[in-house]
Amino acid sequence: MSDDVMVHRAGPGQMVVAPALDEVDRQIVEALGQDGRLSIRALADQVHISRANAYARVERLTATGVITGFTVTVDPLKLGLATSAYVTLSLRQSSWRTLREQLQAIPEIKHMALVGGDFDAILLVRAADNEGLRRVVLEKLQAIPEVLATRTALIFEDLGTL
Repeated sequence: MSDDVMVHRAGPGQMVVAPALDEVDRQIVEALGQDGRLSIRALADQVHISRANAYARVERLTATGVITGFTVTVDPLKLGLATSAYVTLSLRQSSWRTLREQLQAIPEIKHMALVGGDFDAILLVRAADNEGLRRVVLEKLQAIPEVLATRTALIFEDLGTL
């Protein structure tokens, strides 16, 4: 285990300091990514280290922000969310910070990212039906002054994480 750090350029004038990870750290992250409920004992056995070492590494990975949380993966259809779409947004310049809070308040938005290219942001929207999706796009998103335009791409089949 190392206290070394790696510095990455994230953008113009932005530097990100990230802890240096060894192969065991990467195996731990991979194992927890596959099963976030894995016990420390099972994790230690899987990556061939002691329980104390596994516990210390998971604590360090969490404290340094490599692991940001533990979550559950759900089937949106079984949760009653039958309609999913990616919605792209064209935004007023420099409005992302104020827009972020407004988007977080819309429960149908499950993921959002600021991107470069033909649009400024992309959202994963999951709704109960087409009417719910229409309401999110036309009544909620397009009502936000910072949103200049939207484009919606329906998801026919969600293949999951690859």
